[in-house]
Amino acid sequence: MRVEPRQLKAFLLDAGLVTEKDFERAQRKAKKTDQKVGDLLVSEGLISQEELIKLKAYILGIPFVNLEKEVISPEILKIIPEPIARSHNIIAFRRKRRDLEVAMLDPEDLRTIEFIKKKVDLKILPRLTNPESIKNALKQYQKTLEVEFGELIKKDAGEIRVVEEEGEEKKEELEKVAHELPVIRIVDTLLKHAILQRASDVHIEPLEKEVLVRYRIDGILRDAMTLPTQIHSGVVARVKVLSNLKLDEHRLPQDGRFKIETEDYKYSIRVSILPVFNGEKIVMRLLAETARGFTLEGLGLREKALELVYDNLRIPVGMILVAGPTGCGKTTTLYSMMEILNIPGVNISTIEDPIEYRMPRINQTQVRPKIGLTFASGLRALVRQDPDIIMVGEIRDNETAGLGINAALTGHLVLSTLHTTNAAGSIPRLIDMKAEPFLISSTLNVIIAQRLVRRLCKEKEKYHLTKSELKNLEKYCDLKRILKTLREEKLAKPNQELDKIDFYKPKKSKECPDGYKGRIGIFEVLPVNETIKEMIVREATADQIQKQAIKEGMRTMVEDGFVKAAQGITSIEEVLRVIIE
Repeated sequence: MRVEPRQLKAFLLDAGLVTEKDFERAQRKAKKTDQKVGDLLVSEGLISQEELIKLKAYILGIPFVNLEKEVISPEILKIIPEPIARSHNIIAFRRKRRDLEVAMLDPEDLRTIEFIKKKVDLKILPRLTNPESIKNALKQYQKTLEVEFGELIKKDAGEIRVVEEEGEEKKEELEKVAHELPVIRIVDTLLKHAILQRASDVHIEPLEKEVLVRYRIDGILRDAMTLPTQIHSGVVARVKVLSNLKLDEHRLPQDGRFKIETEDYKYSIRVSILPVFNGEKIVMRLLAETARGFTLEGLGLREKALELVYDNLRIPVGMILVAGPTGCGKTTTLYSMMEILNIPGVNISTIEDPIEYRMPRINQTQVRPKIGLTFASGLRALVRQDPDIIMVGEIRDNETAGLGINAALTGHLVLSTLHTTNAAGSIPRLIDMKAEPFLISSTLNVIIAQRLVRRLCKEKEKYHLTKSELKNLEKYCDLKRILKTLREEKLAKPNQELDKIDFYKPKKSKECPDGYKGRIGIFEVLPVNETIKEMIVREATADQIQKQAIKEGMRTMVEDGFVKAAQGITSIEEVLRVIIE
């Protein structure tokens, strides 16, 4: 049974925690805002979260447990895999024969309880807990994984044979090593470790006396661990076997891909192997294939910029471009647009390299240059597939640019990306690709430029900019425009100067070692209106187009970044880090 408001009211009044007037006021507000009465009482400071949880546990007859300082045995913790524990807020903390006690935020989540019961084949005893207990337990997964990996290396390193002979004999030996259990376990654990830490890339780099493993998390490359040198040849061989690459080729770069799938996750791994001084360096890009919910708002687009994008998505023909450097989230923005456009009455076809996320009802094609399937040849074929909307992963060359513009001219909506530093720079880039300016002006609807900045954690430090910091900022941005933007957003009072506005710095904690967690986009959206079209035909420079767009009200990425910094979403340092190139 669930805790009814009348039960909660009776117990709260009996305990003297709230007055009847406070409860009824909260109940009225909860109905208007579609919140739970208990959560609203906590948010307004009338009761503490722990008091509410303990009260719910008492009413439901379910024991309350506090795991904030509890050290859980790794064997018990691992019964429920970390991805499931995180997504469902459920922690295994005690086992007695066939009984498994689990701490939950919602012990009435019967679907999760039944799922865990089937997965572990044990009797599940739910216990109510608080969010801090869940956070503390989730941190312990990291330690468990590190211990597991350390034991794995210690146990298996001596079992891996070092192969030094050349020729066909070496190839056969490497193949044997690649299929040996110790090497398989090491590679599997490396990837599992990366996935649980939300890494986008894994770097395995041979040094003189050891092998360095680094993970890129939230756009920043971090040292993860070091491996003994004797493991390196086996790890390289294993990755080559998985990627269907040549085992005996050590002098030339090789590219491949493979997939990993468990009950908890499904990933496509893109592999690049490059010969370096001490051996072969491996970089693996991890691409989640599990379904994701894409929204433009969730990516960081807001207000006028968001409205402009939505307006242009309603136009059935023309071209929408997303600009920025590698790794700035351009493809994710395109997927978010396709999520909006993906309705039963339209045919959407894509040509991509790689297909990062699978989307239902969308015809996705993977580029394969080795057999002649390039962006250009794929796009040429897509036009004959009766599409309404075409997504081209990237405009890389003259032919693709010409075909994309031609598709937009012949009644299709074309979505694509370009590698340029800002929105205005996309136009000269297309002209450099031999696209005719009058055709660009006829087809281009809007250009979105973006970067990804790291999000500040909940715990952060408030501060004001000093005069020396303001002087330094003047080198990179127009402070008058930034101040005007902050005033328009009601983040600064009419007479308030920049040095009096609240900004935020990262605060290190156990949960956030560097004060950041996750990323969000900063954007500039340039609508191609009549003025901009005339400038394109005249072949105006990127600077001239940028100045005109700003004059007409375009908010730049720096300005959008400062708005998010004043809101406490990110820091000024992060905005400058991604803008200054």
